Amino acid sequence: MEFTYLRERVSIKRVSEDAKAGVFAIEGLYRGYGLTVGNALRRVLLSSLPGAAVTRFKIKGIKHEFTTIPGVKEDVIEIGLNFKKVRFHFYAGESQVLTLKIKGERQVKAGDIKGNADVEVANPNLHIATLTSKDAELDIELTVEKGLGYVPVESQKVEKLSIGTMALDAVFSPVVNVNFTVENMRVGDRTDYNRVLLHVETDGTVSPSRAVHKAADILLDHFKRISDVEIQESKSVGGPVLEEVKKPKKKLSK
Repeated sequence: MEFTYLRERVSIKRVSEDAKAGVFAIEGLYRGYGLTVGNALRRVLLSSLPGAAVTRFKIKGIKHEFTTIPGVKEDVIEIGLNFKKVRFHFYAGESQVLTLKIKGERQVKAGDIKGNADVEVANPNLHIATLTSKDAELDIELTVEKGLGYVPVESQKVEKLSIGTMALDAVFSPVVNVNFTVENMRVGDRTDYNRVLLHVETDGTVSPSRAVHKAADILLDHFKRISDVEIQESKSVGGPVLEEVKKPKKKLSK
């Protein structure tokens, strides 16, 4: 008897894709696998891909978030909310400190943030603030870090902040939205196989197809670790435990 759920029948096709949005068809999934695969990929895409975000900032001459900034239309809280929307191409292994120094009547954009060799602003046209007079000035220091998902201020591991430094809830995830639908498709004589149409939207720092590949790799790594673990009975109270065992490596056939 042929086992028709084998992986050789599974394929993925790009239906459409641009820099920030993509639709992908995962086809040939065994009956019932569509929902399982779709949910797993969606969960990982939204929570487990690394990205970079502003975690705190300090405006020269400002002691707290309720202070009015002379010659600036936005208050400190509004500026902080705008910093949360800034996206970065981040190549460093540790947090980076960037600066934004502007003077005179003008619009301040994310592109005015001075980057370095390890950090590049991905959405330079994002509005940050409005300077309303020739004497207006902004001198801001930003800390950009790499992380996963969404991390509120209270969950961030930071040392005691200096006076005037404002911490931000960090939106690290480069994936903005993920949705999927499952439909039946024909495989051979059967019409109950599954096709998943996966819709992925990113912030542009990673392509949708790259995000899907990364999510699949994360799932693959987790399942591989589970398959490499043998369940053994434990003599201690609490039932069976997982103990890692080293399995002999299979030789590749030439």
